[in-house]
Amino acid sequence: MFTGDDPDSLMTLATVFCLRNLRKTMCYQGFRNKLCMRADIFLPSEICDKLVNTYMELVHTDSNFEPEESFFQLFSDPRSTRLTRVQLREDFVRDRDLEAIRKQDLIELHLTYCNSLSSRSLKTLSSFRETLVSLCLFGCSNIFYRKGGAPLACTEDSEDEDEDVPAARQAPETDFSFRGFDRLRLLNLGQLPDDVEAESLLRPLRSVTALDLSNVRLQGAAFLTQWRERLASLVLYNVDLSEEVVGTVLELGNLRHLDLSRESRRNVKFKMTRKILTVLVQRLLHLVSLDISGHIMLDNCTVPHFEEAVGRPSTEPCKSSIYPLQELKRPLQFLGLYDTTLCNVTHIPAYKVTGSKNEDQVLNAIEAYTEFRPELAHKAINQLFDIARIQHCSQLLRALQLVIAALKCHKYDKSIQVTGSAALFYLTNTEYRSDQSVRLRRDVIQVVLNGMEQYQEVTVQRNCCLTLCNFSIPEELEFQYSRVNQLLLKILEPARQDESIQRIAVHLCNALVCQVDNHHKEAVGKMGFVKTMLNLIQKKLQDRTCDQVMEFSWSALWNITDETPDNCQMFLNCRGMSLFLECLEEFPDKQELHRNMLGLLGNVAEVKSLRPQLLTPQFITVFSNLLESKADGIEVSYNACGVLSHIMFDGPQVWSMEEPRRDAVMDRMWDAIQSWDVSSRRNINYRSFEPILRLLPQSIAPVSQHWATWALYNLVSVYPSKYCPLLIKEGGVSLLEKVLELESSQPETKEMARKVMEQCENFKEDPMETNNGQEANYGQRG
Repeated sequence: MFTGDDPDSLMTLATVFCLRNLRKTMCYQGFRNKLCMRADIFLPSEICDKLVNTYMELVHTDSNFEPEESFFQLFSDPRSTRLTRVQLREDFVRDRDLEAIRKQDLIELHLTYCNSLSSRSLKTLSSFRETLVSLCLFGCSNIFYRKGGAPLACTEDSEDEDEDVPAARQAPETDFSFRGFDRLRLLNLGQLPDDVEAESLLRPLRSVTALDLSNVRLQGAAFLTQWRERLASLVLYNVDLSEEVVGTVLELGNLRHLDLSRESRRNVKFKMTRKILTVLVQRLLHLVSLDISGHIMLDNCTVPHFEEAVGRPSTEPCKSSIYPLQELKRPLQFLGLYDTTLCNVTHIPAYKVTGSKNEDQVLNAIEAYTEFRPELAHKAINQLFDIARIQHCSQLLRALQLVIAALKCHKYDKSIQVTGSAALFYLTNTEYRSDQSVRLRRDVIQVVLNGMEQYQEVTVQRNCCLTLCNFSIPEELEFQYSRVNQLLLKILEPARQDESIQRIAVHLCNALVCQVDNHHKEAVGKMGFVKTMLNLIQKKLQDRTCDQVMEFSWSALWNITDETPDNCQMFLNCRGMSLFLECLEEFPDKQELHRNMLGLLGNVAEVKSLRPQLLTPQFITVFSNLLESKADGIEVSYNACGVLSHIMFDGPQVWSMEEPRRDAVMDRMWDAIQSWDVSSRRNINYRSFEPILRLLPQSIAPVSQHWATWALYNLVSVYPSKYCPLLIKEGGVSLLEKVLELESSQPETKEMARKVMEQCENFKEDPMETNNGQEANYGQRG
């Protein structure tokens, strides 16, 4: 088993199943179609927490998952359902969702980027004040504002008149206070709006041990000293530092985790000097984690290279290449040095370091900053992209898991989606493929499709399409077959698409309909596949351009019409034959194009009900002339002869035209077949001989019989290991025996039939490859 390929737990599988089938498992449809919990259901907190948190994950990462309007109402009664730890994120969460669970005794409530919440949710928060231990309101920018200027008060039974409208910022809420939240220990107020004063909001809290004030504007920091005996973790990321703030921090002697980092692009006056860093380390004796990322460090902080301790990089403080950190009593567990010059030194007294010096530091940065600092995670993922592209990624599993997590976490962040999808392209290429499990590769496909779904932007679309090209198609994409086809067809809809994306998307479409079951082809045909490809061909004709998009489009049509009559019908209904004639006239020398078009028409000709539409003087003349084509070896001539062979099989009674005459066309077919080299290697791939075999035991059109026999002889001679078993399996040998019995069969046809039978007999006796181990470079047989 691959690392990271452990199966999901039974708990996880059961949770996902229940969420996808709520009405069949734990719920029923109540009054006004309201979803209700069954009366005999009683769920403990372990299960309820898992249900809610997995529900949120499915909502954000699975486009096929349908959210339930009244889902949170299922947890309104603590007598039957118990919630304790809930994590909600993004605008999907509404005021009414929190109100629905207001009677629960929540211990942890994490709300991240929930911008649809208004101050109504602050009232709901007060319902949890006696039990709440951990609260996160990171990025919930509107929760401190009344919606529409309405007062805070609202009745429990109120309907949400403007619930579907994101909370518009009105007057800031002044009535809310953390008074009574006596058990609250961990609080994250990251990105608190500037007009909400942190000090007055926080002052009622008595027992805080961990406080995150990222991106918060502080009027002063002295109020932090009220928790000097308790505060163990303080995050002041992107907070404007000053001597007064640093002085206050130095009074918090029990700090174990201190984060004074900033985004380096911010223009601030404060400089992190050697003196400040030294005094921080000397005074905060319990520190195990320190982050000073983004600060401009003065050169005198580091030991000159010629004075550094010799030997391998060491975590011992006494050998530290950073002078202030020599004061540490023991190595730090974590040290944030991202976007500083300090990460480049040799000896760093910490077990985990963020920075940009090497792969390990970069991965640590992605891990540390993804959830709350996408601007830093974006930069780190970009550096990982360079490592995977230019150097070699040695921690592949970890790298992939971190990028996948970032893409899931920030589905709506364009910069993360661009860099993440680019990194995935290099992390999933052939060099790394052998180290990747099926499950991991499926996770990659899922996040790539999420990106394609969310962003129509050129760079994201191109990166995602290129990444999909690293997978075995259609096999590895089959579990998302319908979804990926819909997304690709959507990409190809615009009249003028980016040329490179168009080319990649058509290539993927072509690969997806090659070698798949007919029901897959029929389903994709109903999505508009045939019409989309013909529209692309029409545009290329207007531009008088025959490029890869043109050739791939015809190839995709060849594939999707293979043994699929409905798709063949669509091709005819959408002016396919007119475009065929126009392409022949406009591009008379494009051999690959001609081969693909004739292969497609061979599929159409196999459908008896559609053949009358091909039986016109114009089309028959075109097919007859193509018999003499030398394009792509024998392929164009062979396919043209195949089309005519099926038409001839319908008999002389359907041939109503005077010119060209049926016997004259048949003579040209005989001449063409006799001109082909029977040892020709083929650019074609048959999954079944059924369309050929039906032409054997008949006397209506001996030339059709001869074409079919020649086709079989060529294939079993050149590729015996592939086609002898197929012919035997499909009963071809007994049909060839009938050819020998028919008086109407021509002598040369009978002779060729015998050779085919001998070839199969020899193969059964000695089934070894007889073409020097060289398999054909198979193209498609529509």
